Amino acid sequence: MSTAQAPISSGFSRASTTIDIIKGVDLVGKVGIITGGYSGLGLETARTLVSAGARIIVPARDVERARKVIAEAGGGMEVQSMDLTDPVSIDSFARDFVETGLPLHFLINNAGIMALPELKHDAHGNELQFATNHLGHFRLTLRLWPALKRAGGARVVSVSSAGHRFSPVVFDDINFERRDYDPFKAYGQSKTANILFAVSLDRRGKDAGIRAFALHPGGIAGTNLGAHVGVEMLQKTGFVDESGRPVIDLARDLKSVPQGAATHVWCAVSPQLDGKGGVFCADSDITPILPEGGSSDLTEDRTNRGTGVEAYAIDPDAADELWRRSEELTGISDQS
Repeated sequence: MSTAQAPISSGFSRASTTIDIIKGVDLVGKVGIITGGYSGLGLETARTLVSAGARIIVPARDVERARKVIAEAGGGMEVQSMDLTDPVSIDSFARDFVETGLPLHFLINNAGIMALPELKHDAHGNELQFATNHLGHFRLTLRLWPALKRAGGARVVSVSSAGHRFSPVVFDDINFERRDYDPFKAYGQSKTANILFAVSLDRRGKDAGIRAFALHPGGIAGTNLGAHVGVEMLQKTGFVDESGRPVIDLARDLKSVPQGAATHVWCAVSPQLDGKGGVFCADSDITPILPEGGSSDLTEDRTNRGTGVEAYAIDPDAADELWRRSEELTGISDQS
């Protein structure tokens, strides 16, 4: 198991915000792409990076809606058309970017869906959470590979979750064909895939200067990720109060949007991570590995919210198997 998966005493904490992370960082001349960069954590991340001088491109299925939201938030980001569930759309977006000749200094794979109440599939028969949260980003990353190499030092950041503890990737039944569908196990499987992807991607990319990270942002109610969960469940788990307002309680890992996006920004640009990669982060630091056989359940009242990573989510053999299966499912066989 990777010895790199250990805290580095970054000096930041669960209370740190995007403003704390970006202080003193100059991103003039840097270019980034952020999926889901027009709402919630993605929007906060995009605004923060733009404030430091970066050029940020936000792919969106509904371009006009995204542009309106970004304009209302102060603008500064470019919006281009892309549907993360449509391979043709992903290929078109990535091809257009690569053909500009621009370097891509950071790719933040932030968009995602959570806990769909019913089993749904994409057009190719893949379970929709796995397809959206992992396969779409796998395809996008590999299609953008020439631009990432061109940067001469790039980072790919995959937004995972402590919810990876709900399930490993079940390789013999990814699409719930032989087991009962469970919304949170499907979500957990996709979030584990995000971490394993970072492990494999980092190993394959580091000689080209491409490093990869995965992260848990914390529990944040002020985003669209919980759209399928419902207010009753959000209240039961303490994300919102009786009036439906987001709860901030750092002791239970319940954060504001700027606190939640801090780790996005830290993984993307912090010099503290120079020379590192293939690790899972939270609270703007690298997390420890959870003890084998320890209690890793995510309780409904959020009393057990340690931010460590399950050993199965950083296992190199599982990472290689995920990469192989992802190549099969997407039809992409290399990073060219």
